[in-house]
Amino acid sequence: MIIAFIDTIAIWFPGSLALFALTCASGFFSGSETAIFYLSRAELRQFSKGKPSEQIVATLAADADRLLTAVLFWNLLINLSYFAVAGVIAKRLADAGMTAAAGFFSVGSLLAIILFGEVLPKSLSIVFRKKIAVAVSWPLAISVRVLDPVIPLLQNISRLMRRTFWPQIQKESYLHSADLERAVDASGASEEVIRHERQILHNILDLSEMLVEEAMRPRGTYLTFNMPLKLEDLTKITPNTDYIILRKRENNSDEINQIISLSDLSSFTEKSLNQRSKRIIHVPWCANLADVFSRFQTEDCHFASVVDEYGETIGIATYADIIDTILSPEPSRAKRILRREPVREVSPGVYHVEGITTLRYLCRKLQQDYEIADDGLLTVAGMFHEKLERIPEVGDLCDWQGFQLEVIEVRKLGHLIAELKKVEPPVNEDLTGE
Repeated sequence: MIIAFIDTIAIWFPGSLALFALTCASGFFSGSETAIFYLSRAELRQFSKGKPSEQIVATLAADADRLLTAVLFWNLLINLSYFAVAGVIAKRLADAGMTAAAGFFSVGSLLAIILFGEVLPKSLSIVFRKKIAVAVSWPLAISVRVLDPVIPLLQNISRLMRRTFWPQIQKESYLHSADLERAVDASGASEEVIRHERQILHNILDLSEMLVEEAMRPRGTYLTFNMPLKLEDLTKITPNTDYIILRKRENNSDEINQIISLSDLSSFTEKSLNQRSKRIIHVPWCANLADVFSRFQTEDCHFASVVDEYGETIGIATYADIIDTILSPEPSRAKRILRREPVREVSPGVYHVEGITTLRYLCRKLQQDYEIADDGLLTVAGMFHEKLERIPEVGDLCDWQGFQLEVIEVRKLGHLIAELKKVEPPVNEDLTGE
């Protein structure tokens, strides 16, 4: 049988060469798809600033629908051609009286396209995704560009078929926090784990309603110097200083564009100190934390300058602070800045509150419901300023949600400590004496 199969080499050998070429082509597109879509966001950001071939990979990945449509089209075309050629060869072998060889050839060709056209290329692409993505960038880009005139037609056909055969498919609605909480409760974890998961979940959802102003480090909690930074400038650093802001004085502008995180420094020289500075993006004070966090990830940056409506910097927001806001059981920007608890119970029902404390955190400590105020008040000090319309002084009083706050200490401009007590309702006296 083997000798007879060899004698029929003229029947199956030319077609086998075509099958080999089609298998390589199928493996190329399958591996390319896996390699590019398996790249992480950080790797794609790195590619976008790299060599031309790496930039092509980042450009292809940026339009995932276009790339996936092209890859699936070519893969489908190649696989159909492969099985058509394999079928013709099997039929010729059967017509030559070698039905067993035709059956073995059909099964072998199927296993070959699965193993060498799908499984092996995808496995290698997962392990060597960066090298393979760069290697296939140019031919893959050309194959995608060739299909550009056809892709809109393919998308319209897909949309028409979906509306014809599956008209009931609707876009899924957004999950609400209650739905996510039920998913956590149904996870089967212990009560302690569920409690922590629910808290982190709430913190994540709060990012969409928290203004960046609530989590930022306000002006005065960091030091600002002109570029370049000199070693003698470091003598002004206090123990609570975490960041140094660098600014360029050009065209009478004080816009800041670099930041140094002191926690990242161990040993340095004046030159290396300036080289380790990181760039800053600019966000408006009214942006929510979710948008700022998204920009940090998209632009590969960990620091933001928060500007007011006049374009002046009023504080800085950092990636680390947002992560702390998500993971901390009781997130508080005042706790991060002061390195101590900003709301301290000095006696039963009596608290000392730092002016920088946000009203959101104060409500959490007092187990009160927090609602975003229409007047935009965010901090205890801001509430005093709004009520008094002047700089608070010792002895000033302010009523808030059934509590009374009294200023007991003013250390410097805008920095105060208030004593908070529950306001007891007045006792109705019986005027009749009965």
